[in-house]
Amino acid sequence: MARIGEVQTPAATRDALARGRLRASLVPDLLVEARRIVNTVIAGWHGRRKRGIGENFWQFRPYVEGDSSRIDWRRSARDDHTYVRDREWEAAHTVWLWADPSPSMLYKSTGASVSKESRALVLALAMAELLSRSGERIAWPGLTDPFTARNGAERIAAQLMHAADPPAKPDLSSIRRFCDIVIVSDFLDPVEETMAWLDVLARHGVRAHLIEVADPAEESFPYAGRTEFTDPETGDKLTAGRAEMLGDEYRLLYTARRQELAGWCKRLGWSYTVNHTDRLASEALVRIHMAMTADGAFAGRASA
Repeated sequence: MARIGEVQTPAATRDALARGRLRASLVPDLLVEARRIVNTVIAGWHGRRKRGIGENFWQFRPYVEGDSSRIDWRRSARDDHTYVRDREWEAAHTVWLWADPSPSMLYKSTGASVSKESRALVLALAMAELLSRSGERIAWPGLTDPFTARNGAERIAAQLMHAADPPAKPDLSSIRRFCDIVIVSDFLDPVEETMAWLDVLARHGVRAHLIEVADPAEESFPYAGRTEFTDPETGDKLTAGRAEMLGDEYRLLYTARRQELAGWCKRLGWSYTVNHTDRLASEALVRIHMAMTADGAFAGRASA
């Protein structure tokens, strides 16, 4: 039987230094790819789209008694109504970004164009580029404090290149209310562990956007015959004499994990997006943008 997929790093990269060097060597190319994707979606990436403090014109609206906004006499002179000029909110918002560096993210099947790790980094860097161009503050937990810069994606990429072996899961307790966080992972850990890790965000009033990166082979389970499976996290092995006999139960558990985690996010008012590595990364960016701007939750939070 032809090989369905494989881990994209040689055995030597199990060493932290070797894997760190490999990750660093990939980042420049992934930054270029992230910027290419950004250029395809930037036309639809709007600013605050909300009235507030700022320099840019937002809209004219009818004056009401007691309104503190300044009347625009030139616009009011055109008809029998009095209008005020609103400006668009421009207070910077803080968005944290994180891409899962765990060994399970190294998987790439023959049906995928990239590994899960590469896709996760591209999505995180593309978000950094989009948010930086919009004037937002961005940060990476355990790597940077929130900052504003037009070259935000490049700065984060440089930090990633020189970072020591990153933890499997960063400490999120320093992220406070009114911030957003975009977390890109395969979320293959037990759902209870993932919920326990993210619970601090819910308690702090942080709005999270989870992007599950999935390889097509992980969903379809296209294995048959004698197959050896290796846990990328522990190295444990399982040999199945007839792998196809495990397919139905595997797919049921795989789907149930996703549905439970997505349902939990929905109850918290968070978003949950799935991006397959045989699909375009830009699809996930569009969905995250929609989630961030839905119901004005992302637009113009003065306390961020």
